[in-house]
Parts: sequence; structure tokens; C-alpha cells
Amino acid sequence: MKTRRFSLRTAVTLCGLSVLCAGSAAMGQAQSGAFEVEETGQSFARLQQAVNAIGDGRGTIRIANGVYSECAVQAAGAVTYLAVEAGQAIFDGVTCEGKAALVLRGRSAQVSGLVFQNMAVPDYNGAGIRLERGNLTVAQSWFRDSQQGILTAADPNGQIVIDHSTFSRLGTCAGAGGCAHSAYIGDYGVLRVTRSRFEQGRGGHYLKSRARKNDVASSSFDDTQGRATNYMIDLPGGSVGQISNNRFVQGRDKENYSALIAIAAEGQPHTSEGLQIIGNDARVAPDVQHDTTFVANWSDDNVRLSDNKLGPRIQKYERR
Repeated sequence: MKTRRFSLRTAVTLCGLSVLCAGSAAMGQAQSGAFEVEETGQSFARLQQAVNAIGDGRGTIRIANGVYSECAVQAAGAVTYLAVEAGQAIFDGVTCEGKAALVLRGRSAQVSGLVFQNMAVPDYNGAGIRLERGNLTVAQSWFRDSQQGILTAADPNGQIVIDHSTFSRLGTCAGAGGCAHSAYIGDYGVLRVTRSRFEQGRGGHYLKSRARKNDVASSSFDDTQGRATNYMIDLPGGSVGQISNNRFVQGRDKENYSALIAIAAEGQPHTSEGLQIIGNDARVAPDVQHDTTFVANWSDDNVRLSDNKLGPRIQKYERR
């Protein structure tokens, strides 16, 4: 299968990971002055104005409750995008540069409590966040009903952290250039995903990462309502790190049902020696009739599997 290649502030809430919580925001238009730069007290009607006010500095943009037809490009600095109330600030269907609601190429960005939905562009790569360089932390945010949730370029020295976030009804293989995915991470140094949920995919993989090191822990991959989906986790260039204490359920509507986790299927710029896959629970949905493999490895590296609970029809490991 072809794939397109691309060279915290923690909010306090009782909502947890539920997508329904994010959907409860008032559906009115954003009010004037909805974007406040916390450090200066300045308020702006447009998100891009607030980003420009921070410039190459460091600052936090507090985003009021509302549904926004807004997008922004961060070309410099270190910016935190913080919902005043988690799940109540919704960016709906507007992209910058034909890419994403947030196009990030500054030193770093932190995103907390935001919702990104209905992102679509002509090349089928419409995303909530397009990260082109720098570090990124995403906490308690929602990505839904779009071509992709998060898409990044390459930054081998960079780090990406995704925590307590939900990815729903994302991905597509409709474009001529290959598939889009719920989250697609380029050649970064480190990706860490914790306490997050991937569900109801609409094509491609749930999590595809070319990062040198990947740590995916305490998350869920629920494919029971997926459509034409592929792997749950795809590490196409190899990876070290750990996949631990996650839950996987494979559904029946698959473009590729041969494995849940794939390692080095597209070559091996990174070693996978010592990658640990431990303490996970993997099942197939009750109506699934095909057999599958938990981990498929295209490399000769030693991958450690231990203490994984596998349901019927799932083979533990296959060297391909």
C-alpha cells in the first residue's frame, strides 16, 4: 500500500477521553477577542493575530469557548494553544496553506483542550495539525471527521508527545498519492503516545510513525467500526522503544487485515533491535472470521514480545 511521504500545559477537566464531551460545546460563532495572549493580556479577534503578536517569543494563547472558522501558521517562537475549557473550543473545517488548522514550524508548540474537525483539502492531506519542524505536545485534544488528525514532516532532533487525546473517523485512501492516516509522524527523533484513543478509522493506518524511537502506552485502538483500514500501528522504517499496556480490537472491514502491528515494512533506516512489545491485550471483533498476526516484522532485528494477551484468531509473531 502506498503512503504519502513528508520529508503542557495540561487542561483540567472531568471529560476524560470521550468524544461526546468535546461535542457539547456551544455551536455559536466565536466572539470578538476570543484569542487572548496570557502574558500581555491582549485579546484578538483572529487566531493568526495572536500568533503574530507572540512572534519569535514565547507565549500562551487562551482560546474561548466557541466554534471557529479559523486557522493559523506559526512560523517562529514557542506557542501554547490552550482552550479555556477543554473540548469547548472547536476548529471546524478551515485550513491554512491547504494543509491544516494549525501549521506549525516554530521552535515548539503545545496544544491543549482543542477540537479539530472536518478538515479536508484537495490533496487529501487535510489535518488538524501539520507539524513541519520543532517539538510538539498535544494534550486532551480531539481530532475527528477529517482526512488526517496530525501530519508531520521530518525533524530527527525533534520530539512529539500525544497524551489523553482521541482520534475518530480519520484517514482515507481516496487520493492518487496514497493513503492518509489518523496520525502520521515523519522522521522524528521521538514519538510518545499515552492514554489516547484511536477509533473508527476511514482508511490508512491508525498510527503510522517513522520516528527513530516510539513509545506507545496505555492507549486503545478500536477498529470495530473501522472502514477499509490497515494496521493499528505501522513503524515502516523500524523503531526502538516500547509498545506497552495497550488494547487492540481489529474489525472486519479491512483493506489489510494481515497484522495489527507492522515493523520495517518499507525498509529499515532505523534499527528495531530491542523494541519491546509488552503487556498488551489484542482481540478481533466477534464477527471477524479471518486470522491475523499480532506483530509482523520485516527486519532481522530481535523484537521482544512478552506478557501479551491474544484472543482467538491472532498469531503472536511472524517474520516476513
